[in-house]
Amino acid sequence: MVFYVISCWYLLQSITGQASSVGGKRHSVSTDYVLKVLGLDVCSDTIVGSDMTRGVSGGQRKRVTTGEMIVGPRKTLFMDEISTGLDSSTTFQIVKCLRNFVHLMDGTLMMALLQPAPETFELFDDLVLLSEGYVVYHGPRADVIEFFESLGFQLPPRKGIADFLQEVTSRKDQAQYWVDNSRPYEYISVHVIAEAFRNSRFGQDIKSFLSTPYDKSKGHPSALATTKFAVPRWDLFKACFSREWLLMTRHSFLYVFRTCQVAFVGFVTCTMFLKTRIHPTDLVNGNLYLSCLFFALIHMMFNGFSELPLLIFRLPVFYKQRDNLFYPAWAWSLCSWILRLPYSVIEAVVWSIVVYWSVGFAPGAGRFFCYMFSLFTVHQMGMGLFRSLASIARDLVISNTIAAASLLIIFLLGGFIVPKDMIKPWWKWAFWVSPLSYGQRAISVNEFTATRWMEKTTIGNVTLGHAILQSHSLPTTHSWYWLGVGVLLLYIFLFSVILTLALAILNPIRKSQAIVSPEEIDPKSATDGSSKNSESNGKTKKRGMILPFQPLAMTFHNVKYFVDMPKEMSAEGVTEKKLQLLSNVSGVFSPGVLTALVGSSGAGKTTLMDCLAGRKTSGSIEGDIKISGYPKQQQTFARVSGYVEQNDIHSPQVTVFESLWFSSHLRLPKEVNKEQREEFVNEVMDLVELDSLKNSLVGMPGSSGLSTEQRKRLTIAVELVANPSIIFMDEPTSGLDARAAAIVMRTVRNTVDTGRTVVCTIHQPSIEIFEAFDELLLMKRGGQVIYGGKLGEKSQTMVDYFQSIPGIPPIPSGYNPATWMLEISTPAAEERIGEDFAVIYRNSEQFRGVEASIKQLSVPPENSEPLKFTTTYSQGAVSQFRICLWKQNLVYWRSPSYNAVRLFFTTLSALILGSIFWDVGSKRDSTQNLFVVMGALYASCMFLGVNNASSVQPIVSIERTVFYREKAAGMFSALPYAAAQGLVEIPYIIVQTLIFGIITYLMINFERTAAKFFLYLVFMFLTFSYFTFYGMMAVGLTSTPHLAAVVSSAFYSLWNLMSGFLVPKPSIPGWWIWFYYICPVAWTLQGVISSQLGDVDEIIRGPGFEGTVKEYLEVSLGFGSRWIGWSALVLVGFCLLFFSVFAMSVKVLNFQKR
Repeated sequence: MVFYVISCWYLLQSITGQASSVGGKRHSVSTDYVLKVLGLDVCSDTIVGSDMTRGVSGGQRKRVTTGEMIVGPRKTLFMDEISTGLDSSTTFQIVKCLRNFVHLMDGTLMMALLQPAPETFELFDDLVLLSEGYVVYHGPRADVIEFFESLGFQLPPRKGIADFLQEVTSRKDQAQYWVDNSRPYEYISVHVIAEAFRNSRFGQDIKSFLSTPYDKSKGHPSALATTKFAVPRWDLFKACFSREWLLMTRHSFLYVFRTCQVAFVGFVTCTMFLKTRIHPTDLVNGNLYLSCLFFALIHMMFNGFSELPLLIFRLPVFYKQRDNLFYPAWAWSLCSWILRLPYSVIEAVVWSIVVYWSVGFAPGAGRFFCYMFSLFTVHQMGMGLFRSLASIARDLVISNTIAAASLLIIFLLGGFIVPKDMIKPWWKWAFWVSPLSYGQRAISVNEFTATRWMEKTTIGNVTLGHAILQSHSLPTTHSWYWLGVGVLLLYIFLFSVILTLALAILNPIRKSQAIVSPEEIDPKSATDGSSKNSESNGKTKKRGMILPFQPLAMTFHNVKYFVDMPKEMSAEGVTEKKLQLLSNVSGVFSPGVLTALVGSSGAGKTTLMDCLAGRKTSGSIEGDIKISGYPKQQQTFARVSGYVEQNDIHSPQVTVFESLWFSSHLRLPKEVNKEQREEFVNEVMDLVELDSLKNSLVGMPGSSGLSTEQRKRLTIAVELVANPSIIFMDEPTSGLDARAAAIVMRTVRNTVDTGRTVVCTIHQPSIEIFEAFDELLLMKRGGQVIYGGKLGEKSQTMVDYFQSIPGIPPIPSGYNPATWMLEISTPAAEERIGEDFAVIYRNSEQFRGVEASIKQLSVPPENSEPLKFTTTYSQGAVSQFRICLWKQNLVYWRSPSYNAVRLFFTTLSALILGSIFWDVGSKRDSTQNLFVVMGALYASCMFLGVNNASSVQPIVSIERTVFYREKAAGMFSALPYAAAQGLVEIPYIIVQTLIFGIITYLMINFERTAAKFFLYLVFMFLTFSYFTFYGMMAVGLTSTPHLAAVVSSAFYSLWNLMSGFLVPKPSIPGWWIWFYYICPVAWTLQGVISSQLGDVDEIIRGPGFEGTVKEYLEVSLGFGSRWIGWSALVLVGFCLLFFSVFAMSVKVLNFQKR
């Protein structure tokens, strides 16, 4: 994983600790050399990108990962499968460069490769062959064949040695290599081979070498590093600082948006507490000033919440680079903290300028700057708190939950909701630990010790300012300002230390694990190798494609694809508005023909496939694309086509069988009955050899569940169960070893032999895999075709074409035609012969033959009709909803990190609230006690609601990526999917409501009547529901979870302000009263308070009021029992509104840029 908004050049440059410039010019010979060797110089200024953001190609991204490791001064390198997604020519060049480095610099290199081409394999000196956990060979590469010949095996002609070695230890493939006629073949287990190796001369040589102690006198004193890091500490800090600054500028929209959000919320706040409406004259107005001060504090603290998902997102990259000693944790955390100081200053300044004078706080420059400084410290403390919690939790859902629980305690025991004197004895400690209590004290004494608050009150011999402070148990001496701010500064330091220690000590929560099939555990369960041998000899039974289908041909002529010119290229003086990625690409894909789409990384293979399959979401496509002679219509085409994406995107919580069952139920026609569908799914599983893993969970890539090759086979199977006529496969063998690649290609070949049209992009095929293809479309950088047409027997047609070009050397005997083809068609080869291969091709007979095929197949056959279906989708809306709900139910049931944690947090929050507000429900003899009761209800709905909205966002975000693939495949309409996503939440919200409602209602001791208890549960359920749907809506309307978190926090602040608690309804200005009526939290408070207290006739007394509770609610808050039904109805409306917007967002918006 790499930073997706950093360019390739900058990523490598920052790693060397030299991310600087002189005279505006970048300088680093090592970085530029590595970029050149890896072929990344052509995209050095392009951002890396991600699944949702277009960047470099998949192969280029893999090379960036390689570059990260080799750009430094390391002499020992461990490289795990660096060739995934790379063409064989590029892999050869990279390994050749590394070989030169090892030989010239006395380096040590150990590299794991899955499908090395023969010429790449021959570059290595030694070989370690592993199988089932055993070392079956370790010694010189040149001698490995000799060892296996001694066991009775032989390498066949035109078979790569690496492929042979991976298959000869497999029970299913071993028999085909047996040549010892002196004895009958019997499977030789891996354990026996490993024992034979240990007894061979090669094993004895290793044993002898290891038994001899190393002579330290032969070592040079400078051979080992004396420092932990490659560059001095100051350079490490500068490199980290430079990269953090770049990331902040690349995320500038996020920070600008947050600053504008602060200004907007500040504007709303100052117009709520406008100085023309409130005056420092009495306790009622003083309480409004105090509410405004408190709101500023919690808004600043809550604004730091968005740092939590940002840090969680960056942790995988940090852990990778920390463990490889790129930099220490302190360098990263320190520069992150320093760069956030100006941002905190900006937020505090913007808020203070907008709010302070407009509200009419105490005049005077000193108090203004003290106000601003206290907000700065609270903002820094909030960011430090959330970042430290994220570094400890290391999981988005868990950290959200811990953060919400921490906030709940900090918020309730900060001295405003519950005054210090009313806090229960067992919670006194938390008041003194809560940072908010110090912020509240500092900002309050700064305001209420001002001269204008020194008027004597009619109640007692105290000033008005002191009376307000004392009524909330706040200190009255100005020295508390500096004490409060000093404690906040200590908290900032403490959270920074915790963050640094957590980053330095803790490791990622999950470790990678793969599912092992039963036959790998118990070899006896596998089928006999001879049967598989017969399959590999071409006598394969046609299975897995038993349903009828319509064979279809695809023709495309002069296809062009344009995107907007990247800003980096425009900045360098490029005047064109559009960048052309495909240039006049033409070709034919026919039924029963397997076509290979080949080219160097970045040539446009995936781009062409996306254009033809209709998967592009941006840019403009030109050209003529026809299906069996009729113009392609995307809606109907999606019904008859399948697309195996390069990234294996699946729902992590479902099993292999369930993934295929889901795809088949939504994509096969209604006419296919349940028995046929299940038989078809089982046949496809058997075809791709997943039947032994049918009950295994898919899991998260790189974390849990299926291995890479198992996940790839599942991706293919998901498309095959749709029974498509045309199948596009993007890198179906990337990341697979030779045997797994052979299984996949056997599957592909079986599919083609049924008469389907199959197209595969492929990077580094072995001779065996490459010659399984019938036709080839070869592309070069710039999106141009340089060969199209038949491969011929042993690729002879293609070889003859290129060898006919003057200056092209003949293919060496036994050489891989795919590798040779890529080597002789590089830009360097074009420069050497002085010709453009694309021009040569367009003037060749080969091209004219393709044009003739296009012309022939562009005419519809007689008596044929264009593709037409009576419905857009295979299944009706009700069936789509039912099947999606079935899947979502499985996903939720198997997501304990979400639902179990949510219910745990609900229980914990209920116990915290119940213990803080123990028995306050029965104490209604004063307005202050009533205020505390309202505070309990207010805190209940706000905090659990916000936690619901925050914790659902990562779940919806993960599923959204899967949704984009399934929607593009034409599985379902967006509305049934959205309905299922929303409805599956309801049972969990009901359980959450019951847990929370029963605990809090009994502990707080509200009036114990069945009607009031039922209304309490109803309002809690509706509140949790609309907050959950709001969280889903925020993800649906934004491109990333980070932006969703920022947007959500703005609304939480406004809902908090307009809820009727901080500013009672009668005190809200007329120009903002409309917002009160569209604030869902206000309706929750109105409904739940009215239902619990709206009929209470108990007499209460307070400043300026004496009467019944019912009268107080009506006069002071505008609440009454007549609003209970309306409140419930309005909250139902909010649930429906938020859910409807979410449904429309997934239907209309698509943030996946392809």
